[in-house]
Amino acid sequence: MGSIAHEPDEAVMVVRLRRGLVGESRRVCHVVPVPSEPVPDELVAYCGARILPGQADLLSHLTGMPCDSCLAMTVRPGRAGLAAAF
Repeated sequence: MGSIAHEPDEAVMVVRLRRGLVGESRRVCHVVPVPSEPVPDELVAYCGARILPGQADLLSHLTGMPCDSCLAMTVRPGRAGLAAAF
């Protein structure tokens, strides 16, 4: 699973895999670009994780354990990263 490149000011959302799909320790908050279509075939998190429709909950804010790789991809020089979006 490799990370994906993202545009500097693209809109993002935070999702977490639903309870029961993976163990609790793997239910981290992933950062994904807001899709351009209503229901895409899959979401691809900044860390490269592929999430199919119905597998994740959309979160209103960053809560719980973040995906370290996704979080690292949101921080760029001169920006506060994901925390600035909330």
